Amino acid sequence: MQELQAIYRDLSTAHVADACMRAGVPARCAPSGLRPVLPGAHVVGRALPAQHSGSVDVFLEALEHAVPGDVLVVDDGGRADRACVGDLVALEAARAGLAGIVIWGLHRDTRELREVGLPVLSLGTSPSGPASVEPQRPDALEVARLGEHAVTRDDLVLADDDGAILVPLARASDVAEAAASIRDTERRQAAAMRAGSSLREQVRFRDYLDARRDRGIGFREHLRDAGGAIEE
Repeated sequence: MQELQAIYRDLSTAHVADACMRAGVPARCAPSGLRPVLPGAHVVGRALPAQHSGSVDVFLEALEHAVPGDVLVVDDGGRADRACVGDLVALEAARAGLAGIVIWGLHRDTRELREVGLPVLSLGTSPSGPASVEPQRPDALEVARLGEHAVTRDDLVLADDDGAILVPLARASDVAEAAASIRDTERRQAAAMRAGSSLREQVRFRDYLDARRDRGIGFREHLRDAGGAIEE
């Protein structure tokens, strides 16, 4: 797992989303709007799911089974009327060696969270905590949801300023290989642009326009032939 985490630390969620398409793996992205408390966050680790039902005890119980480097994935149903994670939970997670927290819901104690320094991503903030507690579900520590996607211990979580994406651990190596290829191609393209070669020149855009007119090919088909990585 540590070797896999090391590979993903130099990959962005955008690289991985494109790589999932190339590898034939569903791109399971968290809902739009998920953002880190501290910009520049980069989180990668095995998912540690927890369904919030109004009490922090579910998080403490999840941490009883955590392995350093895990990412706590909190399912609060995307609720916008309360925060479910604050500074004490984040501090406890940091002390347990977690890599970060991804919340389908809201957080509070923003200033204190920044001081803790553990990467936390959520849909936003609210000063209000839960007003009631519901019974904990039997599968509360087995599966969590990030929007439409179910998250289990069989998933790798990658999160950065663009949001979060889930990759099945069974396919994580394949996706990483494809993502690294896309990353390297994009870096070469960016370096060439800074050196004076436009992106249109690099992807032979005029050739594409001719081919589209004469043969009706799509831009992605042309890019694969030209070796570009701007789309996947």
